[in-house]
Amino acid sequence: MPLTYWAEHAWLNGIVEPGVAIEVGGDGLIAAVTTGTAAPPPGAEPLRGLTLPGLANAHSHAFHRALRGTVQIGSGTFWTWREVMYRYASRLTPDTYHALARAVYAEMALAGVTCVGEFHYLHHAPGGGRYAEPNAMGEALIAAAGDAGIRITLLDTAYLAAGFGTGRRYRPPEHHQLRFSDGTADAWAERASARVPSAHARLGAAIHSVRAVPAEALPVVAGWARERGAPLHVHLSEQTAENDACRRAHGGTPTRLLADHGVLGRGTTAVHATHLTSGDIRLLGDSATGVCMCPTTERDLADGIGPAGQLHTAGSALCLGSDSHAVIDLLEEARAMELNERLRTRTRGHWTAAQLLRAASADGHAALGWPEAGRIETGALADFTTVALDSVRTAGPLPRLGAETAVFAATGADIRHTVVAGRHIVRDGGHRNVEDVPAALTKAVAALGD
Repeated sequence: MPLTYWAEHAWLNGIVEPGVAIEVGGDGLIAAVTTGTAAPPPGAEPLRGLTLPGLANAHSHAFHRALRGTVQIGSGTFWTWREVMYRYASRLTPDTYHALARAVYAEMALAGVTCVGEFHYLHHAPGGGRYAEPNAMGEALIAAAGDAGIRITLLDTAYLAAGFGTGRRYRPPEHHQLRFSDGTADAWAERASARVPSAHARLGAAIHSVRAVPAEALPVVAGWARERGAPLHVHLSEQTAENDACRRAHGGTPTRLLADHGVLGRGTTAVHATHLTSGDIRLLGDSATGVCMCPTTERDLADGIGPAGQLHTAGSALCLGSDSHAVIDLLEEARAMELNERLRTRTRGHWTAAQLLRAASADGHAALGWPEAGRIETGALADFTTVALDSVRTAGPLPRLGAETAVFAATGADIRHTVVAGRHIVRDGGHRNVEDVPAALTKAVAALGD
């Protein structure tokens, strides 16, 4: 049934407005937005603080959440981290994955996330055996998002090889990678096509990386996405070793390889894009390929600082993801993108708070195939979140500076409410569907062993 929320302050079209009534229709869409309402209308639910469009976590590997606090011990590299990740991946079943993802997505809701892009490559049973339901692992993720009350774009990921071999040949998947692989791109496409989206879930495609998908298979995955108008994501140049191996095998960078095989373009999002040449940046920008930055993971793994500012200037829309979930906090990701650029260039002020919030909301939703979300306006999905302006981190500034406060001071712990399709998922800091999210996380991680 229709209902009305009253936002003490709301971020509308880049401006913080006081006293905003948001009417929601029975279809879960925003029916009307009225500014200048000094007090809550009769029957309206008050949202005290600054209400923002729901945040979009454009890049997630839900099972990586189990690694938090373990892979931070000692030193190592991305490649040693990957070995630990493989061990956890080998222990998951559809049931344990559902339990873990449900808790992880509930944690996201508590941090203001209303939509997640799940970069999903954990398709089969350990050792590569097939489940009776070929998409059992993906269906577990979709069900988990529904249970946690958020939307999901399942980015079904092609992962067919262990890496570059000699010449232009690719090495077959190693033992831990067998459950990731469908064998061929055509087999991947056949399995991915069997999935039926639900009301809270949409389907996209992903190329794990140029090292995991042979060059001749790239057009198959890209074509599958284009034919369906589905988003297409790809890990790109996260590691210099990948770039070096690609040059040896193909005589060019991963970005060049993707461009030559029809992967780049509007509707495609490159994830990380950390180690790029100036030519790579032009290829991405000129083709209107988006880029998803994941600053907390990139710094946790010591991957490096990507050229976000140059990509933005070149024409690539930027969005944000929490990737390995070293932390789940899209406000921190937005802040980190600006602060990383300050460290890289030794200058300040590369993006306004409004631009960073758009990256975390509207641009992230667009990258995930939800263009009707990420805005508080009539006709948009009624997905929004409220940041407290009276915590120890956010108290003090004038409310009209709420956008700057949210980006440069607030954390996910300051989220007070999260609403999806007009329905409270988080109210007063508590999740309404998952009663005890920390306990759910503890139980789900413990089930995977140490």
